[in-house]
Amino acid sequence: MALRHAVLAALLDEELSGYQLTKAFDLGVANFWHALPQQLYAELAKLEQDGLIAGREVVQDTRPNKRLFQVTPAGLAELERFAATATKPSYIRDDLLVKVQTADHVDTGALIAQLTERAAFAKGKIALFDELLRKMRGDRSEEEFLRHGERIGPYLTCLRGLAFEQGNRDWCERAVTVLRERRTGSLRAVSVAQQVDGLA
Repeated sequence: MALRHAVLAALLDEELSGYQLTKAFDLGVANFWHALPQQLYAELAKLEQDGLIAGREVVQDTRPNKRLFQVTPAGLAELERFAATATKPSYIRDDLLVKVQTADHVDTGALIAQLTERAAFAKGKIALFDELLRKMRGDRSEEEFLRHGERIGPYLTCLRGLAFEQGNRDWCERAVTVLRERRTGSLRAVSVAQQVDGLA
């Protein structure tokens, strides 16, 4: 997948400015495709040049003018082509996992701190997803929305993001518990050994 497809997908529901697009990425798209704001602005320019989106100037009285972008028929055709192509399996690339892999050979204090921080980040994302899902379905139950909701794609991707972050939280918290217990056990063993050496 190219960044252009993620940008086109983010513009399907409404016209967005570059600033609004970065916010949309932070809330939803970033969970399956990460991009920096400057990359998004550069991609908007390329997409407009290629005729896949159209931009229009909006004059504002009290603030600088802004450009709003929407997907063109050519952009929809590109998304249609993209949706029909075979999808490759996804792979995890996470430096924290590499660090945890070394847990038997390094001081685990730093790992515990980083895992705790990652769990807290996941909890924040879970709260955001919960709120976003509630807004999308309104006063309907989830099952009712899944059967009759107007735009089911964003909802399903948010559900995946929610499950992803719940998995991150649960794994980080379990890893922290295991490492703390082993660390405490090791410290006790060292203390006992020192006491025995002192009596010898």
